[in-house]
Amino acid sequence: MRSIWNGAISFGLVSIPIKLVNATESHSISFRQIHLDDGGRIRYRKVCELDGEEVPSAEIGKGYEEADGSVIPITDEDLAQLPLATAKTIEIMSFVPADEIDPLQMDAAYYLAANGATAAKPYTLLREALKRSRKVAIAKYALRGRERLGMLRVVDDVIAMHGLLWPDEIRAPEGVAPEVTVSVREAELDLADALMATLGEVDMASLHDDYRDAVEAMIAAKAGGGFEPVEAEREPAGGQVIDLMAALEKSVRAAKASRGEVDAGAGAADAGAGGEVTPLRRKARGAGAGAGAAAPKTVGGKKSTAASAKKTSASASAATKKKSTTGKSAATKSTSGAGAGAKKSGAAAKKSATPRKRSSA
Repeated sequence: MRSIWNGAISFGLVSIPIKLVNATESHSISFRQIHLDDGGRIRYRKVCELDGEEVPSAEIGKGYEEADGSVIPITDEDLAQLPLATAKTIEIMSFVPADEIDPLQMDAAYYLAANGATAAKPYTLLREALKRSRKVAIAKYALRGRERLGMLRVVDDVIAMHGLLWPDEIRAPEGVAPEVTVSVREAELDLADALMATLGEVDMASLHDDYRDAVEAMIAAKAGGGFEPVEAEREPAGGQVIDLMAALEKSVRAAKASRGEVDAGAGAADAGAGGEVTPLRRKARGAGAGAGAAAPKTVGGKKSTAASAKKTSASASAATKKKSTTGKSAATKSTSGAGAGAKKSGAAAKKSATPRKRSSA
């Protein structure tokens, strides 16, 4: 890696020659400004205000503008001759616990590399001292025309330095916190803790920039002439939280489901995606006491389905049996009726066939 600054670490009377190397790099996709009519690139040209001529970079220097508009030229030689101990030195001032550094102060990160074989011994000494003390070093250094604050710590087997903002560069968070007074219940905190525990930890190395991947895919598709815009599926914006407890419970269940864990307390209705969370109403202990024993609690879908199927089969069997018995009785009654009718008809025929006696008068 190419060094951007050469100097030394001042550790008391010990001087450690080092090279400063950027520890981070940007992978963001940069765009050019173009003319929409013809696609021509728009460039910024550096033009002198006095003669109107474009000036090359080699002829451009620094200057400080006074209140009256006059400019005082400042050269790199002028800055290098400033009576500062930090001009070419990272001067360690103290060692403090790492948790005393406010993350808001963190700025750019650098690696400090030992510059030469003679720097290996003192470099290793400082690195091991930082490891054993479990502290970080606070130092001053000068870079790009200004004095800066830095924090030295150990990363693997390398000393890294984080640029720090000066304390007066951190703005106070005035007017940022909610202005209304809100009370949080212990039960809500317990659910929040459960959600945090369920989400667990993440492997930082596995995280990547999905937006950059999507932009690169779009650029490749446009270059190949096969780009078709697809509207992304967006989650509906969250509205006003009506039931915070229910929302927390649903979040815990969703987090467990995403991790492949089964929540025994989740009902079948809650297992559906995207449904509204409705708190379950608990039945009073005394309710329904006169109706006999309570129905057995349904556990799982299979048992409930089997019980329903068994009950349905029994009902169907009873209905068939009753229908068969009814049909049989009706048939018997019909047969009996038919026999009685036939008997009655025969008697009538016999009576009709018997001759009547004539009257002797």
